[in-house]
Amino acid sequence: MSNSPVSKMPIVSLPDTARHLGETGKRVNVLWQHDDSLAFVARGREYRSEFHINPSDEVMYPIIGDLTLHYRNEQGKEEITMVPQGSVIYTPAGTPHSPRFAPDAYLLVMERKRRPGEIDRFQWFCPKCDSLLHEVQAVVDDYKNDPVSKAYQELFDSEAARTCKSCGNVMPKP
Repeated sequence: MSNSPVSKMPIVSLPDTARHLGETGKRVNVLWQHDDSLAFVARGREYRSEFHINPSDEVMYPIIGDLTLHYRNEQGKEEITMVPQGSVIYTPAGTPHSPRFAPDAYLLVMERKRRPGEIDRFQWFCPKCDSLLHEVQAVVDDYKNDPVSKAYQELFDSEAARTCKSCGNVMPKP
């Protein structure tokens, strides 16, 4: 047994957290963020089209509603798996993945807080030819800063970023 003092051990009601997100209209509630642990509840990711490449492993648990997880396999091809409510999925570090779920669905995500200088990558692929369309790289030092929304803003603010270099298709703004 360690002689170090016991740190705060948060107990969180997932149904209450989901209800609060629904009532406030917020998309994310960070439950805790410590050196080796990060947990948050997310509401509705129906709009997602990018693939996130996380430098740490990730565990996702659909609290309410089902999760449709799009991911890129070892050959770079998109695949889709369904994760029913109450199930859990482990996503290894470096796996390009895109969690998508209904506006009234809620997902618990647990991962390691980023180490100094680690880079998260957000990639979009052309909906016409499946070539890499755009990539945003970011240092995610505080998840409360909503890095996903910032990556989307960068993409949608630039028509050049939304134009495929391979086929010329332009991804429309939502």
